[in-house]
Amino acid sequence: MSGFDESLLDDNEATMRVRFIVNARKVACEVAPRETLVDCLRNALELTGTHAGCEMGACGACLVQLDGRAVHSCLMFAVQADGASINTIEGLTESGVIADLQAEFHRRNALQCGFCTPGMLVNAQELLSQVARPSREDIRDALSGNYCRCTGYEAIVDAIDAVAKERTKARSTSGGAA
Repeated sequence: MSGFDESLLDDNEATMRVRFIVNARKVACEVAPRETLVDCLRNALELTGTHAGCEMGACGACLVQLDGRAVHSCLMFAVQADGASINTIEGLTESGVIADLQAEFHRRNALQCGFCTPGMLVNAQELLSQVARPSREDIRDALSGNYCRCTGYEAIVDAIDAVAKERTKARSTSGGAA
């Protein structure tokens, strides 16, 4: 085979240094060029709240915020996120930004095994940051990329709807400053 570079078959891939801001902390780690962001977060940084589900971007278990937008971390190489700001479920929890969503999910039993819950919460937070008062159809559309095998989704939609109503009410009573 002419022109074939056999060094491409080397299993001992060189690593690359990447730097991120993860959950408001500067971090650096060595990753293989083909290591996914979800694997880096889980293995190198021990942030196991982000789950590797389908590894095809279809189930939503791996959702994280990258520069403020929800992304499937299983579809991204860690090196592609070099220099980015990443929020995982741990960071969103620590900051308190999703405390109301977490409480409402718990109150309405909108979680069962919990595997999909971190991705659902990341997605719900993104929706509520973009649409102050989404309709139930908007919520269902936003969740269409999150798979849950344990619930019928109704309690999840109810929880997000209740938080949207409460946040809207809080904004209106505080003059929009919430």
